[in-house]
Amino acid sequence: MDLMQFFDMIVHVDKTLGSLLAQYGTYVYAVLFAIVFCETGLVVLFFFPGDTLLFIAGAFAATGEMSYPLLVALLITAAVTGNTLNYWIGEAIGQRVFTHDYRWINKDALRRTHEFFEKHGGKTIILARFVPVVRTFAPFVAGVSDMTLARFQLFNFAGAAAWVISLVTGGYFFGNIPVVRDHLTAIVLVGVGVAVVPLALGGIYKVGRRMLSR
Repeated sequence: MDLMQFFDMIVHVDKTLGSLLAQYGTYVYAVLFAIVFCETGLVVLFFFPGDTLLFIAGAFAATGEMSYPLLVALLITAAVTGNTLNYWIGEAIGQRVFTHDYRWINKDALRRTHEFFEKHGGKTIILARFVPVVRTFAPFVAGVSDMTLARFQLFNFAGAAAWVISLVTGGYFFGNIPVVRDHLTAIVLVGVGVAVVPLALGGIYKVGRRMLSR
């Protein structure tokens, strides 16, 4: 297997997890840890699988091919430590990220996440877990914005636990139902919508209330 084949396998691991389990056994736990850690810890790898990976892993735990408790504990640890690394990187770079041209940072994603953070504050770290791309940039923006590490870690752990437990458990109970498995992408998108729509409506409500109070 060459490097490009390996990278393609990692990017699509949510679709190849079964064959990886058959070929590498328990080493797959390390692979899943690394993917979640990198997706949440490195802004250049925002395209790594997240939601679908957790859901599919839960489905394999339901068949006995993976351990549910070990999977949850390992992935929460990966999500927390990945976010912490991302926070430290943002803190080290600071406000220069908005004035310098860093080619490895997606400026559009950074801007959208910063606006999201400015609107929702610390709870962004929790809510962003369920929003692809924003999930990767949120801890970086928190570091840039000088959020204290203690406050960040409070939201960080809460968000990681909610994200991992909800998706792995969802996969455990529903991932092996044919209609769910065949329409997984659409289901995940609906889940993202459920997480984002209330935020958008809340923001519209606040803006409307401010306009009426003037």
